[in-house]
Amino acid sequence: MKLRQLISIVLLSLGLMTFAASEFSAKSELDSVYLLMGKQTRLHVNVVGPLSETGGIVAIDSMWKDVEIISMGEPKINDLGNNRKELRQDIIIQSFDSGMYTLPPVIYLQEGETIFTNRPVLKVIPVAVDSMVTVHDYADVADVNRHFFDYFPDWVTDYGAWILLTLAVIAISLFIYLKWLRKGQIPLIPAKKPVPPYQLAIQRLEELRNEHLCERGEEKEYYTRLTDILRSYLDKRFGINAMEMTSTQIKNALRSNEATRLPERYMTRILEIADFVKFAKVRPLPDDNEQAFRSAMQFVEDTKPEETPDTDDSKPIEVNNKID
Repeated sequence: MKLRQLISIVLLSLGLMTFAASEFSAKSELDSVYLLMGKQTRLHVNVVGPLSETGGIVAIDSMWKDVEIISMGEPKINDLGNNRKELRQDIIIQSFDSGMYTLPPVIYLQEGETIFTNRPVLKVIPVAVDSMVTVHDYADVADVNRHFFDYFPDWVTDYGAWILLTLAVIAISLFIYLKWLRKGQIPLIPAKKPVPPYQLAIQRLEELRNEHLCERGEEKEYYTRLTDILRSYLDKRFGINAMEMTSTQIKNALRSNEATRLPERYMTRILEIADFVKFAKVRPLPDDNEQAFRSAMQFVEDTKPEETPDTDDSKPIEVNNKID
């Protein structure tokens, strides 16, 4: 009893598989069963049945070990009615080895259904070679025309524009620094009009007197700043590098200058008192401090540059055109 049931189940399964397979028909056909070695031909695949959008022909690398698939065309589907459709698709094949080849079936897959086409036969005919024709070897590597940039590395040619731009920015920045910024100037911005050395010295002396350093017992700070004001004045007014000179060197420089020879006695008095205060730690009297300040003002006034009167000959002459 069990054997009969088993046989019935097997027969029923085979019948269902045959019925499902009978709903589809698939075939493949070559343009020509003869193919010259190295040439190409088309394999036409045709599948008919209840096709769905999920089905399609499986793309494989080669039809056989010596028959290659070059490309697969776009599938074309025609509606035949009664839930039946026809799929047509071409496969271009090629072979470089002569012989007789039985191509494997093309596979169509759809929702668990596997449909196989027939197996066409292809005969590849060898190419006749004339023994009288000389067979040449591969040609040598051809020399190419090389340009100037071909000798640079790839990163130079790829980023050459950015490299040149960076170098240009660095060069411009260096030029601006050396020409303006190093001197405390800002390009494209009008520089402030420099204060004349005489006015600057008078202004700084007035500021020093208003601070009343001596009244607070800061004589050393007072004389240090007083001499620095005069040293800076000599540098800007006469070009004497007094900031780097000793008191004796400053006196000699003033005596050798015609404009400072007479007022030199005022500077000498200031330098002597300043040296006693800064190095000997002597505390001068208030009268000495006042006298040193007056000497500094007198030295600046005596060496004040002479003002040249402006002669403006371009003023128009008024003409009285009134007629009496």
